[in-house]
Amino acid sequence: MRIALVTGAARGMGRAIALRLAEDASGVAVHYLSRREEAQELAAAIRAKGKLAAVFRADLTKKAQAAGLVKKVEERFGRLDVLVNNVGLFVVKAWDQLEVADWERAFRGNLLGSYFCLKAALPGMRKRKWGRIVNIGYSRAERLGSFPTIVPYAVAKTGLLTLTRTAAAAEVGNGITVNMVSPGLMRGGALPASGKLAEAQIGTFEDVAEAAAYCASDRAAAMTGANLIVAGTWKM
Repeated sequence: MRIALVTGAARGMGRAIALRLAEDASGVAVHYLSRREEAQELAAAIRAKGKLAAVFRADLTKKAQAAGLVKKVEERFGRLDVLVNNVGLFVVKAWDQLEVADWERAFRGNLLGSYFCLKAALPGMRKRKWGRIVNIGYSRAERLGSFPTIVPYAVAKTGLLTLTRTAAAAEVGNGITVNMVSPGLMRGGALPASGKLAEAQIGTFEDVAEAAAYCASDRAAAMTGANLIVAGTWKM
């Protein structure tokens, strides 16, 4: 029996990941912050597949609520085997107009929230000597270039990659892998207001979900600290 938790699962990419993981896992914990009805609908869709599902609300920018989320999932299902840190707050603002609050929001939403959940999930995974942690990143996280309108987001996602590899190296002896899946522009996501993109350049939420499912599987036992870029030829 394996249980997965997907944060920010009520819609979009998180929903696609949760539905894909439901094909392999025994059950999926659906996290949400404000979209309760959509989270409940997703849980119903997972149950329709014959799998376990439950919804959990938490503000992951707050350490106590993030740790509490993991604890509630473990209490409800008896374990947590797969954690997908999908929540990622997107701050779009000119770099020279940023306020401290913008930086804090981006860092807490993209880096600290994932760190809080990861740290809370590790004890149970260590005890069972098996775990899969998948952090959802950004396809340009390894490119230390210019990000004039999304600099806090880009910095936070690059930090998340550093955290991913640090945790991967630390947990390799405990049967726990930690990887990142990094999407670029996605069909159905936020696309640029101007300019045209060739259809072949961008992927789908389902493409990201498939990569996450691989990272969460036994097939990826020898892969840790990796960054799988799911972006077609966007920004290649």
